[in-house]
Amino acid sequence: MSVTTDARPFSATLRASTLEVHDRANYSAYMRALLGGELTREGYTQLAIQYYFIYGAIEASSDAMAGHPVGGEFVFDELRRLPLLERDLAHLAGPDWRSAISPLATTEAYVARVREASSWAGGYVAHHYTRYLGDIAGGQIIRRVLEKNYDVAEAGSLFYHFDGIGSAPRFRDVYRAKLDNAPWDDAERARVIDETLVAFECNVAVFDELAQRLDEFRA
Repeated sequence: MSVTTDARPFSATLRASTLEVHDRANYSAYMRALLGGELTREGYTQLAIQYYFIYGAIEASSDAMAGHPVGGEFVFDELRRLPLLERDLAHLAGPDWRSAISPLATTEAYVARVREASSWAGGYVAHHYTRYLGDIAGGQIIRRVLEKNYDVAEAGSLFYHFDGIGSAPRFRDVYRAKLDNAPWDDAERARVIDETLVAFECNVAVFDELAQRLDEFRA
């Protein structure tokens, strides 16, 4: 039996392999309501709160990976979202936001998975890729919706500002090249794809739990 090796760059294989669950995340009931301008500002604030916990875990993993020969290639200080989320939440949830917020059950599970997966470089990259490349691309649509429909500009939507990376298309090209050049064999690449699918499912689960409160969140 012959073995067929995917001749595409790994970044293209990764994107194609995760397209279905990526679309499910983007078109979840909560995201449709957010993008449709149907929520109150509190409805969006709840998502920002969950991101605070999720990015806290991912960026702690970045700190741990900084010196790793493979994982360290995907540590970009200019991508860090946590300082911007802190400023957003101070604006959206008030000065006492730290004592007022809590993670959803699905967010706690997501955070636990990030910590577990980040024990190996490929797992860290899977979760890093899933969030940051989406924020740089599709996240800009959310930024425009926040500014237009939710009266949230600058403070409140800083999470979606990526001024430090320069050209977004060029940055994405650099990132994809790092994926293509990472020294993973076929088995390791398959593990990265599997963990990326898990990462997307974690996002879907958070959106689905938020959707359970849509009646409360609708404007």
